[in-house]
Amino acid sequence: MKMHDKLLAWYDKNRRTLPWRALPGEAANPYYVYLSEIMLQQTTVPTVINYFNRFIEKWPTIEAFSRASLDDILMEWQGLGYYSRARNLKLAMEQIIVQNTFPQSHAALIHYPGIGDYTSKAIASICFDEPVVPVDGNVIRVFSRVFNISTPLPALKKDIVNKTEELGSGERAGDFAQALMDLGSAICKPKAPKCDECPLSSLCEGYQQNTCHTLPVRLAKAKKSVRYGAAYIIQAKDQIVIEKRSEKGLLANLWGVPTSKWIQCDNLPHKREYGSTNRVVKHVFTHFTLYLKVHYISIFSCESLLLKNNQQLVSLDKVQNYALSTLMKKVLHCS
Repeated sequence: MKMHDKLLAWYDKNRRTLPWRALPGEAANPYYVYLSEIMLQQTTVPTVINYFNRFIEKWPTIEAFSRASLDDILMEWQGLGYYSRARNLKLAMEQIIVQNTFPQSHAALIHYPGIGDYTSKAIASICFDEPVVPVDGNVIRVFSRVFNISTPLPALKKDIVNKTEELGSGERAGDFAQALMDLGSAICKPKAPKCDECPLSSLCEGYQQNTCHTLPVRLAKAKKSVRYGAAYIIQAKDQIVIEKRSEKGLLANLWGVPTSKWIQCDNLPHKREYGSTNRVVKHVFTHFTLYLKVHYISIFSCESLLLKNNQQLVSLDKVQNYALSTLMKKVLHCS
């Protein structure tokens, strides 16, 4: 029995029920799959489910989503992080509406904002049964073990992509892709894989040679850099100053209190002060850790404030109505 047959037979009995996944025999909703795949970038399934359901309730179709304002979308996106995903999603849905057709191939999808090789192949295979295999962390892990490939990450990904192209997806390309995702999530786990329950154990070279627990091989991660800065809570009576960040860069288009530049410096004066948890916010981004020292400034008269074009005064009980990053929520929680 071939890998495809074994995996699909297992999937038919053990497939996950997910709000964006079509039921057996039903066609996938491309909007649902597109939205979920973008949300699932850098985010776990349990976290995404609640966000996905909220988005679909508020914007049930591509047309509805394309008409939504970016501010509204960012408000709903709060807490998911990687906000460029939301901005790219908005741009992509607008493009699809203008073109009046949903792209149906990996080659067409990959040109849309925020979509790479994996996401384009996932949508194309799941929605349109294109015979391509999307390669994410689950697929890398499964294939590195099945074929006992010891090439370390990140170079390993290229080997796995080559292997999937060599094998192809066979029939039911969408189900095969989702089966790999489910197998990696439920059985072929990063730690303590359930090899005794795996439908591919008889074909798995890593299982036969007892190397599964060592694969995939990962090189030691580089230590994250550290940046330092200041955040300013400027309060006039029951209002504070908030500002909207620029359209480009980290946390683009989001609101928050003014901050200084974030400096990466090993010899920063008074660096020890940032080790204190009192009025210091620590936030971990993908590539660096940030420490912001929170300063409080009281202004007696609102008229004395000279606000910039991107700033405004907001009452404390209304600030939650603005799209705030998790970082800024931490800063405001200090007050």
